[in-house]
Amino acid sequence: MEKQSNVTGNLQGFADQEKGKEKGGINRTYKSRLFEMIFSSKRELLELYNAVNETSYENPEELEVNTLENAIYMSMRNDLSFIIDSRLALYEHQSTYNPNLPLRFLMYTANLYSNMTKDRNLYGSRPVKLPAPGFVIFYNGLSEQQDRQILKLSDAYEVQDKEISLELKAVMLNINRGHNERLMDKCKTLKDYSIYVDKVREYTKSMPLEDAVEKAITECIKDDILAEFLRNNRMEAKNVSIFEYDEEKHMRQIKEEGREEGREEGREEGRKEVARINQLNKLLALQNRTADIVKAASDKEWQKKLFKEFGL
Repeated sequence: MEKQSNVTGNLQGFADQEKGKEKGGINRTYKSRLFEMIFSSKRELLELYNAVNETSYENPEELEVNTLENAIYMSMRNDLSFIIDSRLALYEHQSTYNPNLPLRFLMYTANLYSNMTKDRNLYGSRPVKLPAPGFVIFYNGLSEQQDRQILKLSDAYEVQDKEISLELKAVMLNINRGHNERLMDKCKTLKDYSIYVDKVREYTKSMPLEDAVEKAITECIKDDILAEFLRNNRMEAKNVSIFEYDEEKHMRQIKEEGREEGREEGREEGRKEVARINQLNKLLALQNRTADIVKAASDKEWQKKLFKEFGL
């Protein structure tokens, strides 16, 4: 019953999301993803934790889930966080590469620690003990990424001091099919999720999205891939999968449009610069200043002085 109730509760956001889509655009406050739905079960979450940390905990009830629900900003929440054996684990799932996750993890952790210590004496002489944090990003986007890499908060600092006073390191694991196979072998649920996502992406190349998702679900149930979860939550999983793929496609289109706009702006700037140089050369030629034309071609500082001289 635990899994079913968690999934049902998470899916209230899907109805809100659909309303948002009817009004146009992607609603970024949508609160659930398929990854979260699957690992909302303590049993599956413990399996994932053991695989990532090479531990062997057996009792799911040892997990104390404390996932933040819009605790910092209305559009900002963390995917999964929990405490086990005095360790705080924060997990994020990403379908796009995001270098800002260490900063977001810092905000999540500060909020969690604040809640944990609100009744403790932070001004006393005795140290206030805290669960040690660990940060993991599960990445399954389309851009090529390493199996494992470290994202650091300090990479965002404008000044890179030799001694870093505040650091946060997050491990990003590529969970696309064919990556991190040792990890996948230790966590069947994660491997199944990777296979399911890969099937949806593959089938959308030759059929409508809804049909692709339906085919992927049917095949996965038949092949014992996320079978129990998909049987129990077929419609919800289908709806969320369609939303996620639409959102992923939408974000790719926005990025591509941005790149195209940037390329066009660059081309326009290039055309303007060529016209400016041509005008300068004409003016210099009228004054028989051939030496200045030659020098400006290889000396940008001299070219700037000439632009200033002629008001270009």
